[in-house]
Amino acid sequence: MYDINKVREDFPILSRTVYDRPLVYLDNAATTQKPRVVVESIMEEYYNVNANVHRGVHYLSQQATDLHEASRETVRRFINARSTSEIIFTRGTTESINLVASSYCDAFMNEGDEVIVSVMEHHSNIVPWQLQATRKGIVIRVIPMDDRGELMLDEYEKLFNEKTRMVSVAHVSNVLGTVNPVKEMARIAHAHGVPFMLDGAQSAPHFAVDMQQLDCDFFALSGHKLYGPTGVGVLYGKEEWLDRLPPYQGGGEMIDNVSFEKTTFERLPFKFEAGTPDYVATNGLAKAIDYVTALGMDNIEKHERELTKYVMEKMKNIDGMAVFGTSEHKDAVISFLVGNIHHLDMGTLLDRLGIAVRTGHHCAQPLMHRLGIQGTVRASFALYNTKDEIDALIAGIERVSRMF
Repeated sequence: MYDINKVREDFPILSRTVYDRPLVYLDNAATTQKPRVVVESIMEEYYNVNANVHRGVHYLSQQATDLHEASRETVRRFINARSTSEIIFTRGTTESINLVASSYCDAFMNEGDEVIVSVMEHHSNIVPWQLQATRKGIVIRVIPMDDRGELMLDEYEKLFNEKTRMVSVAHVSNVLGTVNPVKEMARIAHAHGVPFMLDGAQSAPHFAVDMQQLDCDFFALSGHKLYGPTGVGVLYGKEEWLDRLPPYQGGGEMIDNVSFEKTTFERLPFKFEAGTPDYVATNGLAKAIDYVTALGMDNIEKHERELTKYVMEKMKNIDGMAVFGTSEHKDAVISFLVGNIHHLDMGTLLDRLGIAVRTGHHCAQPLMHRLGIQGTVRASFALYNTKDEIDALIAGIERVSRMF
């Protein structure tokens, strides 16, 4: 295991105070804090390397291009993709899913064709498909879950029929923390001849993901949840699928030849990367990946699972505590309510104690409807959080509860 105290020194923001209290940052499912090495890499590149990438013949452009493409290889290695041709840089998980929804529907879906999602999806894996439902008349089918927050695989398999064209689900729920059995779900989809997409926003930062073991056809992740910069993310796609999909956007970078009569497109992955990429952010993402890789994803997973187990045990002793998502396969996210205390009141008062949590529906309103609530308080953990911070959270919840 890594030295948690030394790790925390790499994140300057963790040493600041809020309302004259030490910051306890437990909003990591929304975004993580950034280590010095990431911020310094961004500053270094802007000050010393900055130039547009690809096709530039001058030194700075070639140097920036080398960094950008080395970042692609870093991502490939991190998720164990077969080739850098399968690594597309996007603005984040949301754009990655929109890219697949748009391009896949254009190429392979017609009115009445169906996509399977789950009841626990983030809006970013619901709304893009709804847009396609409006435009093309596709149908959205929903995998139900049980009261523990686990998807019902027998019901999932019943959703497949001759109209099923895609499955797109969250690897880990951003509300329940449930780690879905996605390897088995991918096997079932493929048995029906259907491609399988994973929203990996809440998995890639927390444990090792291996594209060849998972055998998913598409996988999306966000840099800012992985200790990297905002505004950068990744879409992994199997090369055979990406070759068949039409471009999502048009412009510079993604073309081979343009005339007013016809345009031919670049090879993968550039076919899907129209315009100037955020080449500084991609290098920052690579530095973040190098950082977590050095700590060890298995070590990070073990540390965060211990925190999750610790807080679940502590919460059992709080009167009126209701935790949403009690699967044995749970990771780094606790959503809860206490008695009749409104989630916004709890979150606001915890904030006055220096404890940063998130409140509301967490961009998962259909899941809230399934749970019969309007929102929750969510505490989410990262590689730098400690049991002392969990104790502060528990003490804060108890203090707020006494006020009510």
